[in-house]
Amino acid sequence: MATLSPTLKIREKRPEPQIGGGGRPPVIRFPGYGGGGNGGGRDDGYPDFGERLRRYRLGLMIGLAAVVMLFVSFTSAYIVRQGLGTFDSRTGTYTSDWKPLSLPMGLLIVNTCLLLASSFTIEKARRAALVDAAVAPITSIPGIAPDRGKRVPWLVITVVLGFGFLGGQLLAWKELARRGFYMSGSPSSSFFYVLTGTHALHLAGGIVALLYALASVFRSRPLERRRIVVDVTAWYWHFMALLWIYVFALLKFAA
Repeated sequence: MATLSPTLKIREKRPEPQIGGGGRPPVIRFPGYGGGGNGGGRDDGYPDFGERLRRYRLGLMIGLAAVVMLFVSFTSAYIVRQGLGTFDSRTGTYTSDWKPLSLPMGLLIVNTCLLLASSFTIEKARRAALVDAAVAPITSIPGIAPDRGKRVPWLVITVVLGFGFLGGQLLAWKELARRGFYMSGSPSSSFFYVLTGTHALHLAGGIVALLYALASVFRSRPLERRRIVVDVTAWYWHFMALLWIYVFALLKFAA
């Protein structure tokens, strides 16, 4: 009797090349600077700077919300006080004590241009810090050198423009006082000094943050940490520029 012996052929399956997992390109990891675990890091020992940046931005938004509420209250008081008057017992009527201000428009416009220019320069600094952090893993590979060409010191320019704005505000206050409008002279002049002074105080805080960002650059802090400092400071500075435009428009048109 003939016997049929089937032949079974087994072909070895070669593993397919994996690129980065899940069909994604390979991931170049930023070198760790300590940390890891659950304290702002990842399970692989690398600090999660993206998560840190999100937390800092969230904290910034909470702080800016408080600033918005402060200026909303100032605006409400400004508009309500503008419509109020004082009671004259002799005539039995209310008379308005609101005196229109003679604003130093030339100085205020120059200050506005300085602040808008500084908003542009700090945005350039923010984007430059983002690029530096993105290419750092590549330039850390042996044989690849980073670009050491001459670069524009955007942060330094922003600090100079910020001090220029504060100096311009001081000149505007002196000019307003020369025209006879003092802090306690009238309700309109009082609101001018309060609104512009509060904004200048917050902007001075932004300059302190800029100086800290400059110190982190000169002290050769890790690129991602410097990027976080510059990023958060830039968004705060943009907010200060928009807030000044609002204050300027309020003083100019609501008066």
